[in-house]
Amino acid sequence: MPAKTARSTAKAPAKVPAKGAAGARTVPAHDVAPAPVVLLAGSEEHLADRASTALLARMRELDPAFERTDVAAAGYQKGQLATWTSPSLFDERSLVVVDCVDAATEAFVEDVLEYLPAPLESVVLVLRHRGGPRAKKVLDAARAAPGAVEVSCQPLKRDQDKVDLVLSDVRRARRRIDVEAARALVAALGSDLGELAAAVDQLVGDTDGTITEADVHRYHGGRREATGFEVADAAVEGRTGQALVLVRHAFATGVPPVVVVAALASRLRQLAKVAAAGRGRSADVARELGMAPWLVDRARRELQHLEPEPLAEAILAVAAADHAVKGGGQDAQHALERAVRVIAEAHGR
Repeated sequence: MPAKTARSTAKAPAKVPAKGAAGARTVPAHDVAPAPVVLLAGSEEHLADRASTALLARMRELDPAFERTDVAAAGYQKGQLATWTSPSLFDERSLVVVDCVDAATEAFVEDVLEYLPAPLESVVLVLRHRGGPRAKKVLDAARAAPGAVEVSCQPLKRDQDKVDLVLSDVRRARRRIDVEAARALVAALGSDLGELAAAVDQLVGDTDGTITEADVHRYHGGRREATGFEVADAAVEGRTGQALVLVRHAFATGVPPVVVVAALASRLRQLAKVAAAGRGRSADVARELGMAPWLVDRARRELQHLEPEPLAEAILAVAAADHAVKGGGQDAQHALERAVRVIAEAHGR
């Protein structure tokens, strides 16, 4: 069992949430407060780390000398939970963080299922479950535990969710950011929430006033993801020369061609889906297609300059480029440049 840190015996125990009706309350990762049971469910490590940081800060505010125990459910042995959660002499608060609940032993499942219906108020039990069917009974019991809170640590797959995260982070820092700047930041770094959050911190610390799209490009315009989306933007908007320059720059700086092709394919898929959806309110179409409303609006503006036949030709050209950059052609750069040219020249035909 991990060694426990010394605790102060002079301080009265801090107040804890009272036990109430069963059913975990869902809270955002940045706003986790001590509770008898805190469930971190999902595979996105950044959100789990953010929740843990927020929880530790709140614990320190309540009692800087609280006791912390970090353990893994994967190697758990019968009876250990009772030891970790045993009340101190003065019933002071303690934090027990159990990782790898998704790989828990049967002994842990049995013990925690016995504990969760009546968790101790002096203990904050954190359960980290990354997903999968194992120990699902623990998830259900944790959510039903009195006073429990849950943080969704599921990956953010939609760009709009990531944009909302950026806007929220900047707002909490008491700064402002243009929506277009937030979108550009997601385009540059959206595949890694940790990097995205770090970039927000950098922009908040290194800029003054409202954060603009120019600020984002100044700090992060060279990123690979950004380059792919910049090529796609230029091509779809009919800026042939700029799109070709960007493609050649991408090759010269080591950006994988598959990244650029993926960005082109993503934009064309959006256009095709919106074109097929027909008329209707942007919000309704967005909900039907699983897209953000602003993406629907942008696609509709672009479709005003793009007829169905040129769009189909552009999709075929990107498919050919995808085949070439994945080893099916002799000249990947030529195939990619041809696809970019076909897309750009389709604008206004």
